[in-house]
Amino acid sequence: MCLVTEVAKLDNEIVSLLKESGVPMTLKEIAAEVGKPEKAVFKALRRLFEKEKISSVNRQYSLVES
Repeated sequence: MCLVTEVAKLDNEIVSLLKESGVPMTLKEIAAEVGKPEKAVFKALRRLFEKEKISSVNRQYSLVES
């Protein structure tokens, strides 16, 4: 599978997880739920933050209200 597709898939998984949870989650919690290493999840969270899709308060991540 293409790396770009894998990246997009992880980003979408994280967005879906945060939407379903309804509460802010830590990096460790997100990584455990999606079954990926924390380093990969951190990179995805950074991408999503730069796209302004998520916010971070006290190292807890949540979706940005649209």
